[in-house]
Amino acid sequence: MPKSRFLPALLLLFVGSGCAALIYEIVWFQLLQLVIGATAVSLGVLLATFMGGMCAGSLLLARFVAQNRHPLRIYAQLEAGIGIFGLLILFAVPLLGRSAIVLLLPPTLMMGATLPAVARWVESTPAGVSWLGFFYGGNIAGAVAGSLLAGFYLLRLYDMATATYAAVALNAGMAALAWLLATRAPARLGEDKPPAARAAKARPTGERVTDTRSATLHGSRTPVYVAIALSGLAALGAEVIWTRVLSLLFGGTVYTFSIIAAVFLLGLGIGSAAGAWLARDAQRPGVLLALCQAGVAVAVAWGAALIARAYPYWPIDPSLAGGPWFNFQIDLLRACLAVVPAACFWGASFPLALAAAGPRAEDPARLVGAVYAANTIGAVAGAVIFSLLIVPSFGTQDAQRFLIVAALAACLVMLVWGAPADAKVPSGRRAAIALASVGLAVAAAASVAPIPPEVIAYGRQIATFKGASFLYEGEGLNSSIAVSESEGGVRNFHVSGKVEASTEVHDMRLQRLLGHMSALMHPDPKSVLVVGFGAGVTAGSFVLHPGVKRIVICEIEPLIPRMVAPYFSKENYDVANDPRVQIVYDDARHYILTTNEKFDVITSDPIHPWVKGAASLYTQEYFELAKAHLNPGGVVTQWVPLYQSSEDVIKSEVATFFDVFPFGTIWSNQYANGGGYDVVMLAKPEALRFDPAALDARLKRPDHARLEADLTQVELAGVDGLMSTYAGQARDLRPWLADAQINTDRNLRLEYLAGMANNVYDLQIYQDMLAYRRFPEEMFTTSPEWLERMRKVMAVAPGSQ
Repeated sequence: MPKSRFLPALLLLFVGSGCAALIYEIVWFQLLQLVIGATAVSLGVLLATFMGGMCAGSLLLARFVAQNRHPLRIYAQLEAGIGIFGLLILFAVPLLGRSAIVLLLPPTLMMGATLPAVARWVESTPAGVSWLGFFYGGNIAGAVAGSLLAGFYLLRLYDMATATYAAVALNAGMAALAWLLATRAPARLGEDKPPAARAAKARPTGERVTDTRSATLHGSRTPVYVAIALSGLAALGAEVIWTRVLSLLFGGTVYTFSIIAAVFLLGLGIGSAAGAWLARDAQRPGVLLALCQAGVAVAVAWGAALIARAYPYWPIDPSLAGGPWFNFQIDLLRACLAVVPAACFWGASFPLALAAAGPRAEDPARLVGAVYAANTIGAVAGAVIFSLLIVPSFGTQDAQRFLIVAALAACLVMLVWGAPADAKVPSGRRAAIALASVGLAVAAAASVAPIPPEVIAYGRQIATFKGASFLYEGEGLNSSIAVSESEGGVRNFHVSGKVEASTEVHDMRLQRLLGHMSALMHPDPKSVLVVGFGAGVTAGSFVLHPGVKRIVICEIEPLIPRMVAPYFSKENYDVANDPRVQIVYDDARHYILTTNEKFDVITSDPIHPWVKGAASLYTQEYFELAKAHLNPGGVVTQWVPLYQSSEDVIKSEVATFFDVFPFGTIWSNQYANGGGYDVVMLAKPEALRFDPAALDARLKRPDHARLEADLTQVELAGVDGLMSTYAGQARDLRPWLADAQINTDRNLRLEYLAGMANNVYDLQIYQDMLAYRRFPEEMFTTSPEWLERMRKVMAVAPGSQ
């Protein structure tokens, strides 16, 4: 039975394997970032571990698996092993914590070994190498499907466990198919012959027979390895950059990341198929590989021009769409136009590199493993260097120029140094192509424009915001930030395409409410943990409380306290330089998980829950961590935005908080002119009880004079002003929350619910919540006169004065 009959079935194996691999990657990254943090450094370590395992697996198979074993049976065992570890990781991460990252090594080793394993079944002829390119492309096509399946279906409607079970089922199916094929398909002809015999068969009659390793000079493949490593470096560096800048324009939701990843992989798959087709009959594959890298330089410049010069000025208002799927279509189109051209060239590079490096008489697994490993090493380096060094140090404009330089270097390596298969290419032709490539790269690099500050500031809403002057913009380690000043002298702090804080009255009111209400509901607060620096206003509120001795601020982006805080020093009381303050540059969840310190107050002003990764600060487990780090009598507060959200999102956030804090309360930032459409959840582990008369006396003390003035400035004067914001408690809202979905570490449903609702502005949510509000008589320990006063203050719904 000829082998060609089995090749489509093998292609199906790689499609299924790639699909499962991307589902695992998404699930594992979500699981592990809960215990190692979501900083760029943590994610860089995680990515290096994941891809490093694949690199090692591609190299080790040829060294440790004998050639006389049927390649398809090896493939079946690898797929089965990946599935077993997929299940193990799902259940082990919560138990092992940070050390669970080592569990990634066995399955990623096996993932990296699958292509070299099948390479032994395919003869290393040009046609065989071409099929390896098709298998690589099929694996990428499966990865595209896995990215979309996990991001838009499995994790949106189900949870990590269901997604893992789906991937395990794919592994089991691919293992069964490979084993079945092994029983019917013959192993590669001649694989049981000694190396000298195989070499003799591969050479013309009368030519001297030598060992395979001496047939090709040591180092003759080095330019191919260097070029494909540089190609991998540029490809993953580009994915880092494009994810950073496109998420500004599309909104940083999980769906945006799935779209960008899928489009990038789609381009790689298309390019890989094209490169495999070219490799079948290519006489000079090394030259074609060099031309691909020259094409990368032009394509990167094309993508940069679209992102910086065209997309920001398309008249797109996402809030006008009838639903999120309309916006997804526009985002998919824009991502394809910008990303696919360069990704196609990178995809074509791998099969062409195989063709340029591969002599006929050799163990194909060793050849494929070496090329794949070089490409993966470059990819790991690109992802880490660009995310941790180049983008934070130089910005995305120069980072894209570095991509062009890397592509040019790969091109020149192949043209100047050459490959064994291209020995007959005239040197004059090589020189002409090299000079043309240098000219193209220089022109491409010069054309790259910086990201407009409006994109950093307003992101997907850029069409609806005009006229601000920019005081600062910067691209940091984890996010892009800006400070603007709009009409009337209002200053705005922007993070990754949205306003995060401002000196507008309603924003100042919220930030003060988070700080002052938290401290005043504690009889004598001394230590405070603030999650998120922002403009520093919430943290600065605690500076005015005379009893506070220690303020710890967790901030994930180092640029914010250093560069943004001075622009708001009046409003934040120069909190960044207060001697009581310690700024911890870490993911807040990871900090709380790893510190033994407890606090009197923990207040959380995190980023919107629709931003990828933010939902981990709204989970049941996170709130349990916060509760465990409270001193006796401690207070915890949490910001909940009611805008850019939907009812099911708000219910999930509130119900999850109340599940951990059953005596929780809600305080509103809504007031008469309609500004400040958000609320603050406040709770103690026990029931909240206090005397408003004692609170009034406290506010009138001389050492609280600045504090009282601060509250008056944002229309929260005195006890009456604070109590007028009361909007309900857990007991009242229980009927409204009956159908709410609890957000947990294993089921980050909030991230997916919120991602669908980030263009929704539903003013009815707040009114629906208020309908359940009742006077909280049991909250007050006071005289009848004060109780009656509180009843009158709270009789008017917040926001209707």
